[in-house]
Amino acid sequence: MVVKTRKQNVKDQPPQPNVDDRDRSPFVSPGTGKSRRAGKGTPFNSLLHNRNGLLPGFSFIRSKLGLTPSAFVKLGITLVLAALAGYLHWYHLSRLFENDRHFSHLSGLEKEMAFRTEMGLYYSYFKTIIEAPTFINGLYLVMNDRLTEYPLVINTLKRFNLYPEVVLASWYRIYTDIMEFFGLPTKMCWSINRGEGMAPVDGCEGMGDPAYFYVTFVFLLNGLMMSLFFIYGTYLSGSRLGGMVTVLCFFFNHGESTRVMWTPPLRESFSYPFLVLQMLLLTHILRTRNPSRKTMWALGISNLCFMLPWQFAQFVLLTQVASLFASYILGYISPTKIQSLLVTHMITLAVCFVLMFGNSMLLTSFYASSLVSIWGIIALRDKFAEAFKPGLITWVMQGLVWVVSTVILKFMLSAIFGASDDAHISSLIKSKFTSYKDFDTMMYTCAAEFDFMEIETPLRYIKTLLLPINMLVVAVIAGRTIKDVVRFLREGEKYSVKPEDDDDDEEPEMLAKGELVYHSLQLIAFAVLAMLIMRLKLFLTPHMCIMASLICSKQLFGWIGEKFKLHMMVFGILSIMAMQGAANLQAQWGIMGEFSNLPQEQLLDWIKDNTRPNAVFAGAMPTMASVKLSAGRPIVNHPHYEDAGLRERTKLVYAMYSRKSAEVVKRNLMQMEVDYFVLEDSWCTRRSR
Repeated sequence: MVVKTRKQNVKDQPPQPNVDDRDRSPFVSPGTGKSRRAGKGTPFNSLLHNRNGLLPGFSFIRSKLGLTPSAFVKLGITLVLAALAGYLHWYHLSRLFENDRHFSHLSGLEKEMAFRTEMGLYYSYFKTIIEAPTFINGLYLVMNDRLTEYPLVINTLKRFNLYPEVVLASWYRIYTDIMEFFGLPTKMCWSINRGEGMAPVDGCEGMGDPAYFYVTFVFLLNGLMMSLFFIYGTYLSGSRLGGMVTVLCFFFNHGESTRVMWTPPLRESFSYPFLVLQMLLLTHILRTRNPSRKTMWALGISNLCFMLPWQFAQFVLLTQVASLFASYILGYISPTKIQSLLVTHMITLAVCFVLMFGNSMLLTSFYASSLVSIWGIIALRDKFAEAFKPGLITWVMQGLVWVVSTVILKFMLSAIFGASDDAHISSLIKSKFTSYKDFDTMMYTCAAEFDFMEIETPLRYIKTLLLPINMLVVAVIAGRTIKDVVRFLREGEKYSVKPEDDDDDEEPEMLAKGELVYHSLQLIAFAVLAMLIMRLKLFLTPHMCIMASLICSKQLFGWIGEKFKLHMMVFGILSIMAMQGAANLQAQWGIMGEFSNLPQEQLLDWIKDNTRPNAVFAGAMPTMASVKLSAGRPIVNHPHYEDAGLRERTKLVYAMYSRKSAEVVKRNLMQMEVDYFVLEDSWCTRRSR
């Protein structure tokens, strides 16, 4: 046990998001935004325009945004509430992480061991860059790495999506250099008596400690994400109460919504906040008749920031493109708008391909093939209209052409580029519906997070009312969509899309509902992914929280009556949700632990003291990440499993636990130039799936 009294982490206020507020912004006025009570904005208006010229800065910002004084006040309130939500989430994450591991009182080695499996692998490259003589030298080391898959020299920046580590390492070097220049302390250290005959260790807390710096920025980014969730819920529902519903739903279902508080270095911790921003911008584009070029640029940049840190981002974007295409087929998105979105996606994919040094997984993905297929279908829409009568048959044919052409194009590109790195994903999906299994699929499915969604998950959604609310919202949207479809089939194109050059500022009746249809289809797509692979509920649950904000939407629930009745209904629902939600939060706050792994610590100390610096190691993937991170020794296999060559290496290494003869196992290891094998006998005695 740690003897020293625990200290609070240093707090830092996350930055407030910068919101581009245009075109029927619900931040300003829910609903149509055309009615105002008399004198509502008078006090602030007089303050901004009094003869003494008070608050000229606010007046300048307001004029730049083109807002009335009352609208500017409402926008300010929204941003303040968003900043508060972000701060609360940052604090919540920080405390959960500290309570679980007592991170501030761990030694440097213990902090590194706390980053298990692929977390330790990612963090090792951050450590490499900050310990190098210069930043450029560190960048060269990670781009010409010989420690990760010895004796191969690989570009880990290309293989492992390490841009977050590169950015954070550069910030850390800048921060420590500035603080050192001014002679300011960056961390506080102390000696900690661990008891039980264990030697005392030095523990450090503060931004000068590399691990502390790393996790602090991860939590700040995810605090900012919660600010975006509030803005997103507010914008989608047209009410700040909708933003509050989104935030509360996220907190009440926190354990189902994120795992960043337990696994900060994972790729989704850096990537997912940018998906929230991207979907917020996409909602604005769908709501706006003629989105500006700046908005499309912002969408592309957020798309890029989502794709760069995470190799699985392409699968999420595939579901988004599919949902948009389905909305287009039904007439809820105009051809011009979806073509603009496709161009943005294509440009982003091309830039990401360049920044990832030609990573073939991007161009051979279903996502890339889908973009090309949908573009072709839209370009040939007149041919479809000539060949088939507008209506159900045309919709079905467009859907079939998209599926078939996407699959054919994907396998053609894979054959051309000789890429098979994502073959295990197809095998994993295949294994879920057939009796097919191989080494890779069994490696995945022995972990519960890659199995089907457990029945307890929807039950937890029901207890917090998240699932019933979403079912109600989707049912209302589906009912209106069915009415639109039936009416379109009766009246034809005159009910669907207006000509693009129509000067009328109002959206066509069906196009105005496009954002709601898209969000419902996206929810269904996320639900399918989560049911197939439980880990992907981390996309489903937050999107359910976003959809829950629509219970505050006048567009959907205006029939309930005046605003007071609607708000009373929402507060009643929140009160019921809070019963289970508060219990969930109490359970999280009650998690108290302290990280300790003495056997692994002794192993790493032995390796550093008794082996050559260039001695090569093999073993279980989680352990190898720690050997590379903390001992700095070359390894032949590691936990990043998204490479065909690495999967073959791992299969050879894991033969140690098979029924193969010792001679065969040794010969395979010698071919990989392995000097030491870390044998974990628990792998032989424990029972697993």
